[in-house]
Amino acid sequence: MLVQQRTIKQPVSMSGIGLHTGNICTMTFKPAPENYGVRWRRVDLPGEPEVPADVDHVVDISRGTTIELGAARVQTVEHVMAALVGLQIDNVLIELDNSEPPVGDGSAKPYVESLLRAGFEKQEAPKDYLIIDQTVHYHDDVKKVDIVALPTDDYRITVMVDYNNPALGSQHTGLFNLETEFVTEFAPCRTFCFLHEVEMLHSAGLIRGGNLDNAIVIVDRELSDEEIRRITEKLGISSSVILGTNGVVNNRPLHFANEPCRHKLLDVMGDLALIGVPLKAQILAARPGHASNIEFARKIRRLFEQKKLVHKYQHERKAGVVFDINAIKRILPHRYPFLLVDKIIDFKMDESIVGIKNVTVNEPFFEGHFPGMPVMPGVLILEAMAQTGGILLLNGIENPEGKLVFFMAINNAKFRRTVGPGDQLMFEMKMTTRKSKICVMAGKAFVEGNLVAEADMMASIIERPVPGGNGSAPA
Repeated sequence: MLVQQRTIKQPVSMSGIGLHTGNICTMTFKPAPENYGVRWRRVDLPGEPEVPADVDHVVDISRGTTIELGAARVQTVEHVMAALVGLQIDNVLIELDNSEPPVGDGSAKPYVESLLRAGFEKQEAPKDYLIIDQTVHYHDDVKKVDIVALPTDDYRITVMVDYNNPALGSQHTGLFNLETEFVTEFAPCRTFCFLHEVEMLHSAGLIRGGNLDNAIVIVDRELSDEEIRRITEKLGISSSVILGTNGVVNNRPLHFANEPCRHKLLDVMGDLALIGVPLKAQILAARPGHASNIEFARKIRRLFEQKKLVHKYQHERKAGVVFDINAIKRILPHRYPFLLVDKIIDFKMDESIVGIKNVTVNEPFFEGHFPGMPVMPGVLILEAMAQTGGILLLNGIENPEGKLVFFMAINNAKFRRTVGPGDQLMFEMKMTTRKSKICVMAGKAFVEGNLVAEADMMASIIERPVPGGNGSAPA
C-alpha cells in the first residue's frame, strides 16, 4: 500500500443519468491539496455548498448511500467512493451540477477510467492510515448480517452473500491486493436487483434512471405477459424483454460468475470509505447491505476519532495505559494536591472510562482525616470519580484545555467501605446522558474488585476564565 497521500493531476469530467433520480448530471473530479480528503460540491446550488465524504453526513441508505450537509445533498456516492479507495486517492474535490453522479454502466469502471485519464500526483504528506489493532464486530440478528474488522498490515475484504434464492444462491469473493486486483476484477462489476423488486423500487421513487444497460436484473420468478409489460414500461424499455435462461433478463452475460457478490464487495468498499481515512484491516462481511455497512463504518469512525484523541494527549505509548499522568495533566486543569487520578486504563469514547488512583500515606488529607486512623474522605473519592469522568467528556468539545467541568448534582451517592493508604482505587464511569454542554454519568469506585463507592453525577462544561480577566473563579 502507498505511503504518501495522492491526488489527481488534472480535472476530468463525465456526464450521464443518475440511477435513482433519473437526472442528467455532469461530474468533475478536481485535484485537491494534502489532508483535504474527499468533498462533494453542488455547483448547481447557490453558494456551491459542499459536503464532506464521511459517515457523519449520511442521511439515507435506501438502495444506495446519500450524504448531506445543509443544502448540499448527494445520492448514491458508494460506487464513486469505491473507485477512489481502489485507486488509493486521498484528496479530491468532486463537483456535480445535480444531486446524483452519473451511473455509467452500474459499476465503478467509468469512474476508474476517468481517474486514470486524469493521472495521479504524489503528495508530500504521509497517509494517515487507521490501523485496526483489535477485532471490531458488527452483528444484526434480524438481517443475519455479520461484519468484522481484523488486524493486518494490508487492506483486504472478503464478502459472502446468501439470498436464499435459487436464481442467485450463495456466493463469495475476496479482494487481497488493491494494486493488482481492483481495476480488473472488481471495478467492472455492475449493480443488480431482482425482477420482483423492480415495481416496488420504482414506486418508492428509486431506479428512475435504471435500465438494462446500467443494471443486472436477476430473474427470480415467473411473470405473466402483463407483468412483464408493466415492468418494462417502468424501466423505459421499448424493445422486447425475455426472462432469459441464464437467470438474467435478456440473457445478458455476466462479467464474472459471481459478479453480484463482487458488486457487493464494491459497495462495502465505497461505504467504508466514508470512515474518512484509509484502512489497514481485513474486513469479513456476511450478507452486507448499505444499512449494515454504514453502521459498521460509524463504529470504525468512532474508533478512529478515539485514536486521534488519545494520540493528541498521550505522547508515549505504554502497555495497558491509555492516558498516563502527563497526558492527564494536559487534559485536566487540576494540580497538586487536588489531582486525584493517576492514569486511565480504558477509554471508549462517549461511552465509558476506567481510571486508577494509587492511594499512599503521603496524601495530605490523611494528616487530619483521621489522626491515628487514616481514611480517604468520601467527598474526595467522588471528586476523583468526577475527574475521571471529566476526561470522558473530551469528544465533541472544541479546545478542551480551555474548559472546566463543574458539578451540577450528585445523586444516589453511597459509600460501602473505607479507603486507606496502600489501596488502589479503580473508577468506572459510564455516560448515561449527554446534551450539548450538560452530561450525566454513573460512577463506581472499587478496591481489589470490591465496591467502595458509587454515585450518579450531573456536570456542566463551561469556559475556563482567562487569568487576570473578569471571569469568576472555579467553584
